[in-house]
Amino acid sequence: MTPLRPLILAAALVVGAAAGAEEPLKTGIDLQAELQRAGARSQQKVDKLTERTSTLLEQYRQTHRELDGLKRYNDQVQRMVDTQEQELGGLQSQLDEFVHTQREVMPLLARMVDTLARFVELDIPLLTEERRQRVEQLGTLLDDPETGIAEKYRRVLEAYQIETEYGRDLGVYAGTLAGSGRNVDFLRVGRVALLYRTLDGNEAGYWDRTERRWKPLSDAGDLTLAEAYRVARKQSAPELLVLPLPVPSP
Repeated sequence: MTPLRPLILAAALVVGAAAGAEEPLKTGIDLQAELQRAGARSQQKVDKLTERTSTLLEQYRQTHRELDGLKRYNDQVQRMVDTQEQELGGLQSQLDEFVHTQREVMPLLARMVDTLARFVELDIPLLTEERRQRVEQLGTLLDDPETGIAEKYRRVLEAYQIETEYGRDLGVYAGTLAGSGRNVDFLRVGRVALLYRTLDGNEAGYWDRTERRWKPLSDAGDLTLAEAYRVARKQSAPELLVLPLPVPSP
């Protein structure tokens, strides 16, 4: 029975040797797997970093494009600002000129209104109250700060234009004869003559420029006077009128 022991011992040694060789093999496989996993993790990190880098690069490019656009916009805005500053400078010059002109025009308008007021008082008593009221309104207008100088100038010229028209046409208007209180029809022949006739036609008179008073006409029923009234009322065609006015003394 003794020879069996070496065989058993040999078999045990063989089994032990095989077990010892298997352990390093398993360790190498595990290490390789760990390396592969580590490599995969590293690749994932690299991929993420690459993706992040690409994202940041695109953001940088987008930001650069936006900055470039903003720069062009700012340049355009600056050009607009420069142009507006030039226009403001021109407007300021115009404003200064306007203020200077206003300082000159306002006294001129005031003198024109004063002259018109004196003219109304010295003229024949033609629509006197209406003309006085117009002059008074002009004085109020010149003192109104809310009314522009152009409007003031226009209104003053308009008043002068009305006064000019009084001297060019023929007209009839109703009114009250000063000093008597009677209602009469006035006949205006430009500024050449101013006559009146009572509503019943029984009395007529004229304004004496020399004595500056009303004087009666001897013949209130004169046909030429009646014709003048019809022409002034546009009831008859215009024609050469011979009015029954006395000849002024030399």
